[in-house]
Amino acid sequence: MSIFGLLAAVMGIVGLIAPDVLIKTMGFAAAPDGGRGEGDHTVVFLTASSMAALNMGVYYVLAAASDWTAFFRWTVPFRLLTCTVFTLAVLGDRAPAGFIGVGLWEGAGAVATFLALRADRRRAARTPASAAV
Repeated sequence: MSIFGLLAAVMGIVGLIAPDVLIKTMGFAAAPDGGRGEGDHTVVFLTASSMAALNMGVYYVLAAASDWTAFFRWTVPFRLLTCTVFTLAVLGDRAPAGFIGVGLWEGAGAVATFLALRADRRRAARTPASAAV
């Protein structure tokens, strides 16, 4: 959780400081030499998304620091939903092929979180109550 949070926060900072770097990283075309046209709100949207990523990253780091297991559980279905929506965006030609990495990152993170929570639950079930204290 803390690694995901840190990466999300870093990507949010990159998007705030150098939006074109983030755009290229996700597989989108850079702005043409003439710059963005009138009414192109790409950078505004990216600023909002980057700020959300920075905030989310901090939430994940704080949740990990406080071992907030309920939060971890809540992230699994929503990260799977994000994976699905982003993958469908690529398959439906709403996003470039490079964007599939974002969806796969979310899906892999959801699966890793699920497996870690399951392993913790099984380990706790095998540990006698007196040993846990």
